[in-house]
Parts: sequence; structure tokens; C-alpha cells
Amino acid sequence: MRAILPLLSLSTVAQALYFYIDGSQPKCFFEDLPKDTLVVGHYEAKEWDENMRSWSKHDGISIYISVDESFDKDDRVVSQRGSSSGRFTFTSAEAGEHKICFTPSSNSGRQGWLSLSHPNGGIKLQLDLAIGESSEIASTDKGKMEDLSQRIKDLNSRLQDIRREQVFQREREAEFRDQSETTNGRVVRWMVIQLVVLGVTCAWQLSHLRSFFIKQKLT
Repeated sequence: MRAILPLLSLSTVAQALYFYIDGSQPKCFFEDLPKDTLVVGHYEAKEWDENMRSWSKHDGISIYISVDESFDKDDRVVSQRGSSSGRFTFTSAEAGEHKICFTPSSNSGRQGWLSLSHPNGGIKLQLDLAIGESSEIASTDKGKMEDLSQRIKDLNSRLQDIRREQVFQREREAEFRDQSETTNGRVVRWMVIQLVVLGVTCAWQLSHLRSFFIKQKLT
């Protein structure tokens, strides 16, 4: 089943979540990103062990990761196959909605291992997603930023992310406002047309009744 797991598209923010995959179809979610935004993802897949009744790592698992620009005819920007744990990165070329999908596979040779092992699915995928130009620095090199100059560079990068996000939100608000004005204009035009039709109909009926009464008096 196609899954949509919305993430908050805030500047320089890290999102951690997990979800289950039964192996029948890719697990996908959509992320709305501003232009030129770096996304860094770390993932780890675990298999349900029926004997131990717990999730455990399995070296035979591989994960195929794809990222498509859904706003641009599903143009693919990431196509990567990795082991049960790994990392992927990409930078949004244009602002819009990106579709991120995960597809598991196994060389263990067991039939139905993904769909029947656990009610929620045979694979539990842990995903840490860092969004923003400076997010990778903040998440991986935080302990190394000991001098003041590095801190200043990081703050400047965060400010650039915030400005980019503000421009992105303003563009979306302007687009929504234009759509609302267009819709309101159509509603007003339709009301005017209805009033004109009603007015013409009333005038015709009054004229018809007047002629009818005049004829009745004459006869």
C-alpha cells in the first residue's frame, strides 16, 4: 500500500521515524522542499525474528532507495541500493514535492519472509532525515565545532536556510491567494449571470400577465 508520511519541511531540522514494510510494494512518502536544500538520510532495517520475538539486523537485507521530483514528471534524482543500513543524500534542484521510496529485498531464500513474519510487515525501517544546508554539519560535526569561527559559519548557514524557507512560503502564499481570487471572481460572475436571468424571467412574466389582464378586461 502506498504510504504518505508527512514530514515538517522546516529549515535545518532532523526528523527521526520508523515504519514497517511488508515487501509487496515500495514504502513511499512525500516531502515538500525549498530550492537548493540539502537532505541527508540515515536508515537501518531490521527483520522480525519469530523465534526471539524481536527485531534484529539481518545481513541478507538490501534496501533500494529512490527519490523522484513528483512535481516534474517524476524526474529521478536518487537511485541507490544499499545494505541493511546506510546513508543517502540529495539536493533539491527546484522547489516542490519530492517522493522518497524504500524497497527491501533479501537473499536469504525464505519464501514470504517479508509479508508473513509480522502483522505490520517483515521489515522495520528506522529513518533519520536531516533537512537543510547546515543540518549535516549540525548532526555529524557538532562535537568538532570548538572554535568561534566555525560556530559563526554554521549560524550564517542557518540564516540562509531560514531566508530560503521564508521566500518559499511567500511564493506558496501568493499562489494560494491568486487561486482564491480567481475562484471568488468566478463565483461573482456566476451570481451576476443568475441575477440577470432571473430579472429577464420576471420581466417577461410581468409583461405576459399584463397582456393577459388587458385581454380579459376587453372581453
